Amino acid sequence: MVRCRFISSFVLVSLLLLPTLASRSFPTKLDANPSPGYREAPVYRNGGQCQISAPRDSGEMGVCRPFLVHVAMTLDSVYFRGSVAAVNSILRHASCPENIFFHFVADPASSAAGSSPTPDEFATILRSIFPSLAFKVYPFNSSDRVKNLISSSIRQALDNPLNYARSYLAEIIDPCVSRVIYLDSDIIVVDDIQKLWSTALTGSRVIGAPQYCHANFTKYFTNQFWVRPDFSKTFRGKKPCYFNTGVMIMDLDKWRRGDFTGKIEKWMEIQRETRIYELGSLPPFLLVFGGEVHAIDDRWNQHGLGGDNVVNSCRSLHPGPVSLLHWSGKGKPWVRLDERRPCPVDHLWEPHDLYRQRGHNGRRARW
Repeated sequence: MVRCRFISSFVLVSLLLLPTLASRSFPTKLDANPSPGYREAPVYRNGGQCQISAPRDSGEMGVCRPFLVHVAMTLDSVYFRGSVAAVNSILRHASCPENIFFHFVADPASSAAGSSPTPDEFATILRSIFPSLAFKVYPFNSSDRVKNLISSSIRQALDNPLNYARSYLAEIIDPCVSRVIYLDSDIIVVDDIQKLWSTALTGSRVIGAPQYCHANFTKYFTNQFWVRPDFSKTFRGKKPCYFNTGVMIMDLDKWRRGDFTGKIEKWMEIQRETRIYELGSLPPFLLVFGGEVHAIDDRWNQHGLGGDNVVNSCRSLHPGPVSLLHWSGKGKPWVRLDERRPCPVDHLWEPHDLYRQRGHNGRRARW
């Protein structure tokens, strides 16, 4: 136990002192019309070893340029602060930050309800924070389609249609993009994302993710699932392992050819009729891809730092190298920091936070 604590402490200190890989220059002033509460990010430049895909003003379609690293994330008002910190961390530690293209998905339905900015407003806000960022904001036009498929889960936040956007990326993102790294908004990257991007998915594998084969896979499904042979045969002849869908490499070409969106929707339809799981968007992925995932080093998803899905509890890092920290679970670092009750790992998230004035006297930041 003492040794594990020592290793965890060493990892924490090492991450805080980890140098960035990109060449950086810092802005001399804030944008004249900055987004609410956020300061402008540093300007991150490519290192000398980077391949230049094409000048930004060359007239070529920016999203289709070669040599790009494609990263997809969702945007909403609740997690926007986390998304900004995640982007900042990715750029900060990237060797070629100018070669990263971000694909953001926002829900127009939330905008219409007045609970979130429109996709165009999100784009304006992002440009004020990251003036040189290469990105595109897509409307999640399948939101209504998803609402009719979602069944209630153990935590209301998991029932947000935007949680299911990862299942529709192959339809949403431009067809010229053949693969993408999908990331949740409650992460920070403390390594060069090019290393993750360079992972080749073997054979017919459609997605790659860190896997956790020691986890009890059966607990992710109800008894209703396991007693039905027509359901449980899904895993016959396979060795499925748990994986977290908050960090994935996705081959969008294979996804499109195999209509994996349709396969996920089929299980969601079954769930509406017969309750076969309790969690939100994760189980359909386990059902479709369990036993067929390309295993990625688990340093790329130190998940569970937000506690479990019900209790906001503190957790420490696992021993060993870390490239990505993930606050999956109920607790989020920006909320705990604002409420002045942070967990030790939340201080690793804090240096990437671009919110100018964190909440005082327990008051949370709006975004």
